[in-house]
Amino acid sequence: MSSTTISDIINVVSKDSTTTKSSTATQTLGKEDFMQLLIAQLKNQDPLDPMENTDFVAQLAQFSTLEQLTNMNTEIQTQGVNQMTLGYAQSVSMIGKEVIAQSGDAVTVSGDTATLNYELTDDAQTVYISIYDRNGNLVDSIEESNKTPGMNKTTWDCSNMEKGDYTFQVSAADASGNSVTASTRMSGTVTAVHFKNNSITLTVNGQELALNDIVSVEQQNDK
Repeated sequence: MSSTTISDIINVVSKDSTTTKSSTATQTLGKEDFMQLLIAQLKNQDPLDPMENTDFVAQLAQFSTLEQLTNMNTEIQTQGVNQMTLGYAQSVSMIGKEVIAQSGDAVTVSGDTATLNYELTDDAQTVYISIYDRNGNLVDSIEESNKTPGMNKTTWDCSNMEKGDYTFQVSAADASGNSVTASTRMSGTVTAVHFKNNSITLTVNGQELALNDIVSVEQQNDK
Protein backbone atom coordinates (compact mmCIF):
# COMPACT_ATOMS: atom_id res chain seq x y z
CA MET A 1 0.00 0.00 0.00
CA SER A 2 1.42 3.35 -0.99
CA SER A 3 1.58 6.19 1.51
CA THR A 4 -0.60 9.28 1.21
CA THR A 5 1.33 12.44 0.40
CA ILE A 6 0.58 16.03 1.28
CA SER A 7 -0.04 16.69 -2.41
CA ASP A 8 -2.79 14.07 -2.34
CA ILE A 9 -4.38 15.72 0.69
CA ILE A 10 -4.14 19.15 -0.93
CA ASN A 11 -5.84 17.78 -4.05
CA VAL A 12 -8.69 16.44 -1.95
CA VAL A 13 -9.02 19.73 -0.11
CA SER A 14 -9.00 21.61 -3.42
CA LYS A 15 -11.76 19.40 -4.83
CA ASP A 16 -13.87 19.87 -1.72
CA SER A 17 -13.29 23.61 -1.86
CA THR A 18 -14.36 23.71 -5.52
CA THR A 19 -17.66 21.98 -4.83
CA THR A 20 -18.50 24.44 -2.05
CA LYS A 21 -17.19 27.58 -3.73
CA SER A 22 -20.68 29.01 -4.19
CA SER A 23 -21.40 28.95 -0.45
CA THR A 24 -17.98 29.48 1.14
CA ALA A 25 -14.97 31.66 0.32
CA THR A 26 -11.85 30.00 -1.08
CA GLN A 27 -9.12 29.69 1.55
CA THR A 28 -5.40 29.95 0.98
CA LEU A 29 -3.15 27.16 2.28
CA GLY A 30 -0.69 28.80 4.65
CA LYS A 31 2.40 27.49 6.38
CA GLU A 32 0.43 26.54 9.52
CA ASP A 33 -1.99 24.48 7.39
CA PHE A 34 0.95 22.88 5.61
CA MET A 35 2.50 21.81 8.93
CA GLN A 36 -0.81 20.44 10.20
CA LEU A 37 -1.20 18.37 7.05
CA LEU A 38 2.34 17.05 7.42
CA ILE A 39 1.70 16.02 11.03
CA ALA A 40 -1.61 14.39 10.06
CA GLN A 41 0.16 12.51 7.30
CA LEU A 42 2.74 11.16 9.77
CA LYS A 43 0.06 10.11 12.25
CA ASN A 44 -2.05 8.33 9.66
CA GLN A 45 0.59 6.72 7.52
CA ASP A 46 0.52 2.98 6.94
CA PRO A 47 2.88 1.34 9.50
CA LEU A 48 3.62 -1.39 6.92
CA ASP A 49 4.52 1.19 4.29
CA PRO A 50 5.90 4.28 6.11
CA MET A 51 6.98 7.41 4.38
CA GLU A 52 10.41 7.24 2.80
CA ASN A 53 13.04 9.51 4.38
CA THR A 54 13.59 11.20 1.04
CA ASP A 55 9.88 12.00 0.75
CA PHE A 56 9.82 13.40 4.29
CA VAL A 57 12.87 15.57 3.65
CA ALA A 58 11.39 16.80 0.36
CA GLN A 59 8.15 17.81 2.06
CA LEU A 60 10.06 19.56 4.85
CA ALA A 61 11.93 21.46 2.15
CA GLN A 62 8.59 22.48 0.64
CA PHE A 63 7.47 23.73 4.04
CA SER A 64 10.71 25.69 4.49
CA THR A 65 10.27 27.31 1.07
CA LEU A 66 6.65 28.21 1.85
CA GLU A 67 7.66 29.76 5.17
CA GLN A 68 10.42 31.82 3.55
CA LEU A 69 8.06 33.11 0.86
CA THR A 70 5.43 33.99 3.46
CA ASN A 71 7.95 35.85 5.62
CA MET A 72 9.34 37.66 2.57
CA ASN A 73 5.86 38.76 1.49
CA THR A 74 5.10 40.04 4.99
CA GLU A 75 8.38 41.94 5.13
CA ILE A 76 7.77 43.56 1.72
CA GLN A 77 4.28 44.65 2.77
CA THR A 78 5.62 46.08 6.04
CA GLN A 79 8.38 48.00 4.23
CA GLY A 80 5.84 49.42 1.80
CA VAL A 81 3.63 50.68 4.62
CA ASN A 82 6.62 52.11 6.50
CA GLN A 83 7.88 53.96 3.41
CA MET A 84 4.44 55.40 2.70
CA THR A 85 4.06 56.47 6.33
CA LEU A 86 7.49 58.12 6.27
CA GLY A 87 6.67 59.91 3.02
CA TYR A 88 3.40 61.18 4.44
CA ALA A 89 5.11 62.43 7.62
CA GLN A 90 7.75 64.24 5.56
CA SER A 91 5.17 65.82 3.27
CA VAL A 92 3.16 67.13 6.24
CA SER A 93 6.20 69.18 7.20
CA MET A 94 5.80 71.03 3.88
CA ILE A 95 2.59 72.72 5.04
CA GLY A 96 3.17 76.47 5.23
CA LYS A 97 6.19 76.36 2.92
CA GLU A 98 6.58 77.87 -0.53
CA VAL A 99 6.88 75.32 -3.34
CA ILE A 100 7.41 75.37 -7.09
CA ALA A 101 5.69 72.76 -9.25
CA GLN A 102 6.91 71.58 -12.63
CA SER A 103 3.62 72.62 -14.23
CA GLY A 104 0.76 75.06 -13.66
CA ASP A 105 0.02 78.72 -14.26
CA ALA A 106 -1.72 79.77 -11.03
CA VAL A 107 -0.51 82.43 -8.62
CA THR A 108 -2.16 83.62 -5.42
CA VAL A 109 -2.09 87.28 -4.38
CA SER A 110 -1.95 87.54 -0.60
CA GLY A 111 0.30 90.58 -0.15
CA ASP A 112 1.95 93.42 -2.03
CA THR A 113 4.12 91.16 -4.20
CA ALA A 114 3.97 87.69 -5.72
CA THR A 115 6.60 85.54 -7.42
CA LEU A 116 6.10 84.34 -10.98
CA ASN A 117 8.24 81.36 -12.04
CA TYR A 118 8.90 80.18 -15.58
CA GLU A 119 11.41 78.08 -17.50
CA LEU A 120 13.13 78.88 -20.79
CA THR A 121 14.69 76.44 -23.24
CA ASP A 122 17.16 79.00 -24.67
CA ASP A 123 18.49 82.50 -24.12
CA ALA A 124 15.74 85.10 -24.45
CA GLN A 125 16.28 88.71 -25.43
CA THR A 126 12.73 89.64 -24.41
CA VAL A 127 10.19 87.98 -22.14
CA TYR A 128 6.53 89.01 -21.89
CA ILE A 129 4.41 87.97 -18.91
CA SER A 130 0.64 88.45 -19.07
CA ILE A 131 -1.45 88.16 -15.90
CA TYR A 132 -5.17 87.35 -15.84
CA ASP A 133 -7.85 87.38 -13.19
CA ARG A 134 -10.14 84.43 -12.48
CA ASN A 135 -12.51 85.59 -15.24
CA GLY A 136 -9.73 85.54 -17.83
CA ASN A 137 -9.36 89.31 -18.06
CA LEU A 138 -5.88 90.74 -18.61
CA VAL A 139 -5.08 92.77 -15.48
CA ASP A 140 -1.34 93.37 -15.76
CA SER A 141 1.76 92.64 -17.86
CA ILE A 142 5.50 92.58 -17.31
CA GLU A 143 8.36 92.83 -19.83
CA GLU A 144 11.86 91.56 -19.06
CA SER A 145 15.06 91.19 -21.04
CA ASN A 146 18.22 89.12 -21.28
CA LYS A 147 17.04 85.94 -19.53
CA THR A 148 19.03 82.71 -19.51
CA PRO A 149 17.83 79.13 -20.13
CA GLY A 150 16.39 77.20 -17.19
CA MET A 151 14.35 78.38 -14.24
CA ASN A 152 13.66 82.13 -13.98
CA LYS A 153 11.48 84.16 -11.69
CA THR A 154 10.24 87.70 -11.40
CA THR A 155 8.56 89.65 -8.64
CA TRP A 156 5.13 90.98 -9.53
CA ASP A 157 4.01 94.20 -7.84
CA CYS A 158 0.40 93.33 -7.09
CA SER A 159 -0.19 95.91 -4.35
CA ASN A 160 -3.12 97.37 -6.30
CA MET A 161 -4.72 93.98 -6.98
CA GLU A 162 -7.45 92.26 -5.03
CA LYS A 163 -6.33 89.28 -3.02
CA GLY A 164 -7.13 85.98 -4.63
CA ASP A 165 -6.12 83.61 -7.40
CA TYR A 166 -4.73 84.68 -10.78
CA THR A 167 -3.10 82.97 -13.76
CA PHE A 168 -0.20 84.05 -15.99
CA GLN A 169 1.26 83.26 -19.40
CA VAL A 170 4.81 83.73 -20.67
CA SER A 171 6.12 84.29 -24.19
CA ALA A 172 9.75 84.88 -25.15
CA ALA A 173 11.94 85.64 -28.16
CA ASP A 174 15.67 85.56 -28.84
CA ALA A 175 17.82 88.39 -30.26
CA SER A 176 16.73 87.51 -33.82
CA GLY A 177 13.07 87.63 -32.91
CA ASN A 178 12.64 83.87 -33.01
CA SER A 179 10.26 82.36 -30.47
CA VAL A 180 11.78 80.73 -27.40
CA THR A 181 9.78 78.04 -25.59
CA ALA A 182 8.68 79.29 -22.19
CA SER A 183 6.80 77.17 -19.64
CA THR A 184 5.04 78.53 -16.58
CA ARG A 185 5.82 76.99 -13.21
CA MET A 186 3.20 77.32 -10.51
CA SER A 187 4.35 78.48 -7.10
CA GLY A 188 2.52 78.98 -3.85
CA THR A 189 2.13 77.96 -0.24
CA VAL A 190 1.21 74.41 0.72
CA THR A 191 -2.02 74.60 2.69
CA ALA A 192 -2.89 70.90 3.03
CA VAL A 193 -1.57 67.39 2.48
CA HIS A 194 -3.78 64.49 1.40
CA PHE A 195 -3.19 60.73 1.42
CA LYS A 196 -5.53 58.74 -0.81
CA ASN A 197 -5.34 55.87 -3.28
CA ASN A 198 -1.82 55.10 -2.01
CA SER A 199 -0.53 58.47 -3.18
CA ILE A 200 0.27 61.83 -1.60
CA THR A 201 -1.03 65.13 -2.96
CA LEU A 202 -0.49 68.72 -1.82
CA THR A 203 -2.94 71.60 -2.00
CA VAL A 204 -1.29 74.69 -3.53
CA ASN A 205 -3.24 77.75 -4.65
CA GLY A 206 -6.42 75.75 -4.26
CA GLN A 207 -5.17 73.00 -6.60
CA GLU A 208 -4.10 69.47 -5.73
CA LEU A 209 -0.62 68.55 -6.96
CA ALA A 210 1.14 65.20 -6.86
CA LEU A 211 4.12 65.15 -4.52
CA ASN A 212 6.48 64.20 -7.36
CA ASP A 213 5.39 67.33 -9.27
CA ILE A 214 7.18 69.52 -6.70
CA VAL A 215 10.61 70.66 -7.89
CA SER A 216 11.51 73.17 -5.16
CA VAL A 217 10.61 73.80 -1.50
CA GLU A 218 11.60 76.81 0.58
CA GLN A 219 10.54 78.51 3.76
CA GLN A 220 7.84 81.08 3.10
CA ASN A 221 8.97 84.69 3.42
CA ASP A 222 6.75 87.33 4.93
CA LYS A 223 5.28 89.54 2.24
